[in-house]
Order: sequence, then C-alpha cells, then structure tokens
Amino acid sequence: MKLLVFVISISIIVLFLGDANGEVFGNTRKLIEKANSNGPYLGVVIPNLFEMNPLLNYPEYKATNLVIDIGGRRFRFGSIGEKQVILVMTGLGMLNAGVTTQLLLSLFDIEGVVHYGIAGNANPSLNIGDRYGNGPENELPLEAFGDYTRDLGYLKIANYSTDLGTDNFLNNIWYQPEEIFPVDGTPEERQHAFWVPVDPTYFELAKNLEALTLEGCLDADTCLSTPPKVTTVEHGTSASIYLDNAAYRSFIYDKFNISPVEMESAAVALISYQQRVPFIVFRALSDLAGGGEHSNEADTFTPLAANNSVKVAVEFIKLIPIQNKISSVVGI
Repeated sequence: MKLLVFVISISIIVLFLGDANGEVFGNTRKLIEKANSNGPYLGVVIPNLFEMNPLLNYPEYKATNLVIDIGGRRFRFGSIGEKQVILVMTGLGMLNAGVTTQLLLSLFDIEGVVHYGIAGNANPSLNIGDRYGNGPENELPLEAFGDYTRDLGYLKIANYSTDLGTDNFLNNIWYQPEEIFPVDGTPEERQHAFWVPVDPTYFELAKNLEALTLEGCLDADTCLSTPPKVTTVEHGTSASIYLDNAAYRSFIYDKFNISPVEMESAAVALISYQQRVPFIVFRALSDLAGGGEHSNEADTFTPLAANNSVKVAVEFIKLIPIQNKISSVVGI
C-alpha cells in the first residue's frame, strides 16, 4: 500500500504546556478543561488565513461561540457534519507548524489531525497551473498578501557554475533523518524518521475521495486546461524555503519521487507521529515549482486550489466514524 509521506528537512522546536505556557491559568485553563470534557475533537491544522477563510465560510462548517487564544494562536471550535473540530492556523514555515501542532495536542483532547492547504508540485505527470520561469524581478505568488518576500535576497545557482567535469563552490547537501522521541518511547532515547507515514486507516478512508468532483473554473471564462482530481502520492517534502528552481525540482522528484512541495506538512506530520495521533495531509497543487513551459497560471488559480483543498478536507472529515476512536500508527 502506498502511503502519503513527508521528508523532514529541518529541526523543529516544540512547546509543551508545562514548560512554555505560563499564561494558561485562570479563565483560560477553565475554558480548556470545559472544552475537553466535551471532547474528543478532530484537529484541523491550516497554514494561513488565505487557506482558512474558505473553510470558515464553508456551508458545512458550523462555528460555536468558543474561541481560545493561547501563545499567539487562536483555537476555533465548531463542527463539520457530526464531527467536533478545532481549527487552528499555524502561520508559514516548519517551526510555526510544529509549535502550533504541539500546542494543539498538548492542550486539547484530539483524536486525529487533518492538515490541508496548497503546495507547489515537483511531479511533472500531475497537471496543474504552471508558473513560468519567474526571475528575481517578478513578484512571487501571494507576495502581495504578505506570505512571501524578495526583500532578503536569493541564491542564484548559476552564479556558482563551473566547467563541466569540475565541482563548484556549493559542494554537497546530505539529507538526514530527524531524531524523534515518541510519547510511548523512553525519554532521551532517540529514534529516527526520514519518511513519516500517514495513518493507514485515514489513508484508506481518503481513497473514497478519488471520485470527488472538484471545481475547475474560477468563472465562465477562466478554467484550468485539465480538470482537477483527487489522487494519492507517495512522497512530499516540506522546508521553510520558497522553491523556485526547476533543476532542484527535477532532482527531488527523480531522487525521492516527491510530488507536493511546501512549508508546513512535515512538521505537522512529525509532531502527530511522535504523539501517536492519527493524521493525514491534503495539499492542492497550485503550480509547478520552478516554472513550466506554459503561461503563468499560479497567481490566477491559487484561490481555486485553496477552495478545492477545503472541499477535500471537509468531505474527508465527514467520512470519519463518530463512534470509534481511530488507532494511531505505531513503530517506525
């Protein structure tokens, strides 16, 4: 069975309730205890407002009046179908995603985690909106919303090219597994994980969505060239960098069979896996990372990708049985 998995590329710092949340006292603690008495909940972890707002406005999401703010994060309570959910926005990047997921799992009674959003794509066999060869003078997708910036500069690999048959100043990059310390393991006795498998029960449920009809048009005149579809992939990757390099995209696809390329999922996966909480990731591919041969469609169709990712996440949550608490993955 193929599993949707994510390679870990940086270390993650996590916060624990007893160590890092001194403000969790008084009324806030009472709110948490009251909320947990009505659990368990499904945690829905979302990178940013651009991807969360479509869910907040989705007809099948019903918000309650309960909102708990802790450590700069806002935990929103509601329901999707018959499932109680807690929504939380991480912010961009691996560190934010790891911290937020750990807070969610440390503070609340969580039976599983669903993470969704948009992603770049490294798999040339998957048809999506292409981003054609942007240079440093071209605005990045979502830059206008404050998600990405060119202010800090960039690395142009071509500046370090040398004659064929010789090396260059970049030398080598060696990929490493993450050290992990599972909640059911011995403290300070490390294990390792390079690929993090999603929960097999969640994965089997997700296969039911492959026939789901997605939106292919923004309006009557603006449509994707190929109808979007739901599919499973073998590997994805996360790193706190914006990947805009066709050669590197091709390398990670050829080396690791990578499809989605984004900035948060691996952190959500790693924390959930260490805590033995079932999780799954849905990512809508919005562009071919590093550019393709067609016109620049990423800016146009990114909202469509966000809306489709919400639809898939909602339909998946509705499939999770109410009466059973799904067991977590064990072993590495």
